[in-house]
Amino acid sequence: MNSRKILCSIGIGAIAGIIDVVPMMIQGLDIYSDVSAFVFWLVMGFIISNVSLPIKNWLKGMIVASISAIPIIILVSAKGLINAVPIIAMTLILGSLLGYLTGKYAKN
Repeated sequence: MNSRKILCSIGIGAIAGIIDVVPMMIQGLDIYSDVSAFVFWLVMGFIISNVSLPIKNWLKGMIVASISAIPIIILVSAKGLINAVPIIAMTLILGSLLGYLTGKYAKN
């Protein structure tokens, strides 16, 4: 794996993290939630770009991000299932976006 692919995939993950965290900051969520979400997308950028599945990149991103978010969704749903809806929505949207963009720009 080359350094360009690593930097590109983490950069794409950082953009997704910013997109996810800005609404959280506006809502006044605590810093731990904000940092956790940002780091999640940084890691997802790297992981999604390195997972090999025989499906479209956007679908791969959606599946990998959704599976990875299950522990977070379980934790948040303890306060009520409705609280997990925004996380599920952002995971589906940003996961597919990450899959598409890393497939296009973070190639070997």
